Amino acid sequence: MLKPIFTEKSLREAKLGNYTFRVDNHMNKKQIAVKVEQLFDVKVTAVRTTKTGPEKGKNAKGRKFSVGMAKKAIVTLKSGDKIDVFEEGKK
Repeated sequence: MLKPIFTEKSLREAKLGNYTFRVDNHMNKKQIAVKVEQLFDVKVTAVRTTKTGPEKGKNAKGRKFSVGMAKKAIVTLKSGDKIDVFEEGKK
């Protein structure tokens, strides 16, 4: 599983060549790099990963909820390479 994350921060980083994806918890950095290279036909130079822990809380009605653990990967590409999914549309 490899899903792009679209936030203001991730789009700002994408302009600098750092692309953010949500990945499976069991994937390591080498597997992430190979997958990105295969899917987008680019050259990956570095991969940084971070895990966000499970979160618990209450919603507005007082019902309890929990969000499972997730893993995020920030992929740095060779200069000149781009991933078109992250390009902002022109207005």
